[in-house]
Amino acid sequence: MADTLSRLKSLAKPIRVAIIGAGHTGKALLYQCGITPGIECVAVADIKVDKAAGACSAFGCAHRIVKNLPDLQDCIARGTIGVVEDGELLARCESVDVLIESSSAVAGGGHFAAVALENRVHVVMMNAESDLIFGPYLMNLAEKNGVVYTTCDGDQPGVIKRLVDEVTLWGFELVMAGNIKGFLDRYANPTSIVPEADKRFLDYKMCTAYTDGTKLSVEMALVANALGLETDKPGMHGPQTKDLLEVFDHFDFDRIYEGRRAVVDYVLGSKPYGGVFVVARSDSPFQQAMMNYFPSQMGTGPYFVFNRPYHLCHVEAMQCVAEAFLDHEALLQPTAGFRTNVYAYAKRDLRKGEALDGIGGYACYGLIENCSENETHSGLPICLADEVRLKRNVAKDQKIFMEDVVYDARRLDYRLYTLARDESHAVSS
Repeated sequence: MADTLSRLKSLAKPIRVAIIGAGHTGKALLYQCGITPGIECVAVADIKVDKAAGACSAFGCAHRIVKNLPDLQDCIARGTIGVVEDGELLARCESVDVLIESSSAVAGGGHFAAVALENRVHVVMMNAESDLIFGPYLMNLAEKNGVVYTTCDGDQPGVIKRLVDEVTLWGFELVMAGNIKGFLDRYANPTSIVPEADKRFLDYKMCTAYTDGTKLSVEMALVANALGLETDKPGMHGPQTKDLLEVFDHFDFDRIYEGRRAVVDYVLGSKPYGGVFVVARSDSPFQQAMMNYFPSQMGTGPYFVFNRPYHLCHVEAMQCVAEAFLDHEALLQPTAGFRTNVYAYAKRDLRKGEALDGIGGYACYGLIENCSENETHSGLPICLADEVRLKRNVAKDQKIFMEDVVYDARRLDYRLYTLARDESHAVSS
């Protein structure tokens, strides 16, 4: 089969991409669509429509703000990017081949993805939170409608998956899928994070979620649910390391391997920040000797650590867009169901009646945990921990349970989560 670039260059018509969310990531995706052969962005949506229009203007893209589906279709037919406030217009647009969901809205992201799949549009998720909490339902919806639903390439989960695929192809047995994180502060909040967020041009809640470890847990839960992995402990271990080879000093891989339960985890402080790694095993004396013959230091065996020193987000995203459209293949999706989820823990002492403020807020952080078969005392998923009120006091660092909050089961995010949980049970049964 010809390489992806050659196939994209040979297309009679480019793959038509629509992007929901014109923030830091969405704007970058718009740029990347414009420089990738065989791919073009035909529409952008953001609740702040001026932000979407501004992203188009920044790159000299002809665009027009429209408010309904016929005008959007007309705009695209004329070769102009349609800019809208409502992402659902993009999800319903028959002139779109692939929808990239890159907003930060949990419920909205799930809804737009579902509508697109129902309208037989391929969906690429760069909204990790929606991807995690609604993934099993959306994956099933894609299958029913004959389209592709996938986690995006370029972010850590997609990059880890490609590394796992390579290592498995080489004949090694996966033991750990890992992330490399530079800094972590569980108690960061949208006020304390301001200086760092401003330096990186990031939204304050988003930057907080990166810093307090919630985003890390969400990313690794996506990996676990796709590959059938577990976490060795709530929140993972995350040892402090200066060099990646120090993983052999911090983890008992024999114990993990004996249980035949490959795990997700991370290291803190090991360079290069932003990289990912895989620990895999080979029992072959010949292969072990050959691995030690190579100049790269990857361990002495039977365990070896493989790493990729970067992930490039939007730069790498177009690969899975092309694979979805050209090959009908998903890079990463929750084929194992909810093997793990990310649950809310109190950042500070919380009082009865207090409203939680979700991911990257002042009230709670998220830790990845293995899902229990017994859900009678289940935790509150961090992705559902926005605008719900506590029924009791919760001490700092204590887990918050579903029974601890007042929530509306009819609310969009809770309804979609129920559907996702039902699909997960079907996968695991």
